[in-house]
Amino acid sequence: MPQIEEAQPKYLQIAHYIRDQILRGDLRPGDEVPSERQLAADWKVSRPTAARSLEALSHQGLVEKRQGSGTYVRSLEVNRRARELYGRARQTGKIYTPGEYAVITSTGWMEAPAHVAEGLGLVKDRRAVHRRRVTNNQDGPITLSTSWFAPDVGHRAPRLLEPERIQEGTLMYVENMTGRQGSYAEDRMCARGATEEEAVDLQLDPGSAVLIVHHVVFDLQDRPLEFAEATYPPHRWAFEQGYPLT
Repeated sequence: MPQIEEAQPKYLQIAHYIRDQILRGDLRPGDEVPSERQLAADWKVSRPTAARSLEALSHQGLVEKRQGSGTYVRSLEVNRRARELYGRARQTGKIYTPGEYAVITSTGWMEAPAHVAEGLGLVKDRRAVHRRRVTNNQDGPITLSTSWFAPDVGHRAPRLLEPERIQEGTLMYVENMTGRQGSYAEDRMCARGATEEEAVDLQLDPGSAVLIVHHVVFDLQDRPLEFAEATYPPHRWAFEQGYPLT
């Protein structure tokens, strides 16, 4: 059983734990979630508390109860943020769920745009390593993202320059090669029209609305380790977050 902040009611602790499994892709559409009896035994709670956790997941639209059968993960169009991807990579060693795959469209050294240089703390030399990918599943493109790394990281992590997939994800690879560990991250989000290049990669009409996420990972010394810019298409259910109001 995971260590979760005790301030939350027990039923919400259980619901959030299962929700995180769904968002990471550990539990996939059609998978059965643990029963009330199993949850009560695993978490040492009463059956009504276990039932309330499943009700919370149902109200969030994440699961559905099938009479006489059990409770199952609903079919969802889920866009995973970096936090869910990193969590999955650390637990399973793989960043993508079955059925998802990335196509690396561009890698190499490039002068970083001003907002990337600022995010990475580049001052005079704005050369950086970029790694651009389109992530897909059976329904088409899920997201377009570009990761940027400062020159010292690029020199110590040469696979960033290769167009092959890095199974454990770029951040875990960079951590292993540099000895720098990601400590925390900051996300900034905005919406705008897709650029011509984004529209092509995401199979959208020109000018379609997209969600942009700027994601910066900082190491234990508060130094920026990775700057990532992700572009999410419309018409996909995106980003689940629950939090107490008291």
